[in-house]
Amino acid sequence: MSTLHALDLRVTSDPANLAGVRKSIEQFAAEQGFGPDAVAEVGLVVNEAMANVIRHAYNGQTDRPMHLSADADPRQLTIRLRDWGNGVDPSRLGRPEHDPLNPGGVGMVCLKKWMDDITFTRQPDGMLMTMIRRRK
Repeated sequence: MSTLHALDLRVTSDPANLAGVRKSIEQFAAEQGFGPDAVAEVGLVVNEAMANVIRHAYNGQTDRPMHLSADADPRQLTIRLRDWGNGVDPSRLGRPEHDPLNPGGVGMVCLKKWMDDITFTRQPDGMLMTMIRRRK
């Protein structure tokens, strides 16, 4: 199956970049025919994934590279998030108990709920996260 369209964004790890990336991935998903609920879920997942990279892989540094790419075909939307951080696979970490009084702790929950497949592939100098959302 051929790719319908592709998105390629390179930004720094400044949290100020999250809103623009989220809008771009939401627009891309909408252009590929995903409905409003799926578009919003994909946007939130990407936002959470990038925030987690900033917080955990980059320890809050705002000048580190992040590369988000996406493509769609008739079956699914595939999103890749590449970082050059510490290379820790968050899916292998134990999940701390969620405390509603403290922010955070819901990124992996959202990922598992709204994406059909999530893969973390360690790179020699960071991590590649691949997320798939199938068409329903």
